[in-house]
Amino acid sequence: MALEQTVSTTTLTNCDREPIHQLGRVQSYGALIAVSTDWLVQHASDNLLEILGIEAQAAVGHSLGDLIAEDAFTRIRRNLSALEAPDSNLRFFNIPLKDRSQAFDVSIHQSGRHLVIEFEPKFERSERDVMSEIYPHFSQLRRDGDISRLAQGAARGLQALSGFDSVMVYQFQPDHSGQVIAEIRSDRTKKYEGMFFPASDIPVQARALYKRSLLRLIADVDDEGAAISPAFKIDGAPLDLSLAVTRAVSPIHLEYLRNMGVRASMSVSIMKDGELWGLFACHHKRPRYIDYERRTAIEMFAHVFSYELSQFETTQRSREEKSMSRLQTQLMAMLADGRPFKESLISVSEDIQDVIPHDGLVLYSDGEFHATGTTPTAEETRSLAKMLDLTIGATAFSTNQLESLHEPARDYIDRCAGILAIPISKRPRDYLILCRRNISQTVEWAGDPTKPMEVGPNGVRLTPRKSFEAWQETVEWRSAPWADNSLHSSNMLRTVLLEIFLKVTEANNAERARAQEQQQLLISELNHRVRNILNLMRGLVTQTKGTARTLTEFTENLDGRIHSLARAHDQLTGEQWEPASLRALITCELEAYTTGRDDEVVLTGPDALVTPVAFTTLALVLHELTTNSVKHGALSNGVGRVEIVLEEEDSGALLISWIERGGPPVAPPARRGFGSTIVENSIPHELKGDASVQYKTTGLEARFRIPTRYLDKIKHNESNSIPDAPLSEAKEAPKLGGKALVVEDSFIIAMDLTAMLEDMGFFEVASASSVGKALDALAEGGFEYAVLDVNLGSEQSVPVAEELARRGIPFVLTTGYGEVQDIVDIYPPCPIVQKPVSESALAAALLRAGERSATETS
Repeated sequence: MALEQTVSTTTLTNCDREPIHQLGRVQSYGALIAVSTDWLVQHASDNLLEILGIEAQAAVGHSLGDLIAEDAFTRIRRNLSALEAPDSNLRFFNIPLKDRSQAFDVSIHQSGRHLVIEFEPKFERSERDVMSEIYPHFSQLRRDGDISRLAQGAARGLQALSGFDSVMVYQFQPDHSGQVIAEIRSDRTKKYEGMFFPASDIPVQARALYKRSLLRLIADVDDEGAAISPAFKIDGAPLDLSLAVTRAVSPIHLEYLRNMGVRASMSVSIMKDGELWGLFACHHKRPRYIDYERRTAIEMFAHVFSYELSQFETTQRSREEKSMSRLQTQLMAMLADGRPFKESLISVSEDIQDVIPHDGLVLYSDGEFHATGTTPTAEETRSLAKMLDLTIGATAFSTNQLESLHEPARDYIDRCAGILAIPISKRPRDYLILCRRNISQTVEWAGDPTKPMEVGPNGVRLTPRKSFEAWQETVEWRSAPWADNSLHSSNMLRTVLLEIFLKVTEANNAERARAQEQQQLLISELNHRVRNILNLMRGLVTQTKGTARTLTEFTENLDGRIHSLARAHDQLTGEQWEPASLRALITCELEAYTTGRDDEVVLTGPDALVTPVAFTTLALVLHELTTNSVKHGALSNGVGRVEIVLEEEDSGALLISWIERGGPPVAPPARRGFGSTIVENSIPHELKGDASVQYKTTGLEARFRIPTRYLDKIKHNESNSIPDAPLSEAKEAPKLGGKALVVEDSFIIAMDLTAMLEDMGFFEVASASSVGKALDALAEGGFEYAVLDVNLGSEQSVPVAEELARRGIPFVLTTGYGEVQDIVDIYPPCPIVQKPVSESALAAALLRAGERSATETS
């Protein structure tokens, strides 16, 4: 009875607790010594005499320098810095340790306070570098198919490199069981491919060692090995052999291999994202030893496979992201056309099906039920939603055994046995639920995983199973499992839907408040502008009345000035109160008075986009100059002409020259009228610029200087412009392209800006939603341009702008506030584009930023 009780309580943890890293022995193909920090030998394997020609007992207590050649000892000491990283080892190949007739492969690693040194005799020497043999096999690692094809190519390459009878690619499952996804055998058969192995076949501590020591060779399962003397350290604990390449093998594992009919094996870890993804399992029917140098080459091959595996999954995810981007575009287009959100989402269910296979789709929002395909009913979904409210968090949730979590699901298991639930709002009752039907699945195991335990020759432990014949298990009441890529896609879909859903649902609640706020802003702005206009009209009336000598003169002067302001206002409103063309203003003003005679007016030089404040001031000044010329100057006699020259100063300011020729003789006015006052004082007073008027006998000459802050851009590509500088002095115009950074906290706006930049020619666009992420991206380097939102939620993008300015990377600010002085004051100099951003406005701003950067660096 006691024996029965002992057996019944034996669990898989017996195997998990076996100290496989402290067996106190090494395999016979190599010898081991452990030295202290002062190079004195503390432990040595009993086969040291056969391997190195030194008795183990005689070696203990002696310096390593006394046991091996001086050159070898010096080489080891000089390279110890390679062991600074955790779990690292130092490798030497084909080096002599005693005399020149025998070479060794050597492995060195740190074990606690000991330095463990292992020696393997070099039995065969090849003229060919073994590392070069792995490169031809890289071409078999093709990731243009699926994982199975990639794994099959890797198994084929590894068999060629190792010479083992069979090589399997073994992938761990979420429950730590494993499935053979690829198999190459020398007899061209398939013995285990597709089969599952129970988690107990590779215990917990074995999986932990596979993460630390990436390759494990068992050359002969019948090798008794050699003990390490003394068996224990001074503190009474055995030597930790976790990283020892010659470490002996657990008796349970040796029995397991014998039961499989295997005499030699090699396991190579497959790591992905720092975790154990699977193993290369190599088996041989006869003892087989592979020297350490070749094993290192095989380990490198496994690293390359791990990289290709990660790249394969990255490629898969990239495709999913593109699919999600297309899906978002479809949804946004439907919503833009006025279609309801629910109708739009249901209509793209087939597109979702292409990315995440499912049998039915449910949208449960605000208690309303919308479905397509095979799904629970509305009432069943309400009950399911309540369960989800209590059990899942903010990310997507999946299960292929819904009935185990939600008992009512047993009533509709034929319609929905597994779900992938995606929360799509901040309110917990809104979900998109993808459903999968019940399937009857047959899982093939390599032996019965539930076979009762027995007491074996190793005591009360789990005895390795003796049968590896295919054993089938029928699994019901569950759906096909949701793969990792489906979960990744679902979370991307959740991000897309959450953005859209929140915008749609919150838009209705905020629309009235926004409308009221906008109305108030419009009323305030209208009131401000009307008062300014009334004050301006009052001033014009008062000043014109004071200088007019007759009622007719008063009426004509006032009418002309009002019309000039009206024409300027029309041009500004046509540009949506944005900076407007000075050339257009001059042309508009003069067209009202000129006769159309050739060379009556000659306008040369670049155009300038002038801010609204300066535009109205310049309109009045140009009007006064024009009317004065028509009444008294060059435009009064039918033969004179006016030359208007626009020039850009080195400082960026704009010079305007008004020169009259061929008119009547000119003399300074006997009295200063309102018109003269406007010409001579408006620009200095309103714009803090300069004005100079000279009444020469050859004609009136006036010159004005407009400061840069009232100029948005000076355009040098107009007809009749001043000739360009010589080619040797010309600066190359900036071009849009390369790699750009978008810093924007709104996912939708960031995607829209990214699309604009790609259309402009940028081959790569990265995005960041916070200051920290943006600075991390900049640290990686490679950016030519950047677009920054001013406000990023609870923070502003000033640190990013300052870092861009420090690096000399041109950038543009986007904001809903316009180019207000507060923003200008705290940011480095840069163009500002007001939201919503158009592609043309963004492109123009980026070009200005590039020109500014080129000027500053030249």
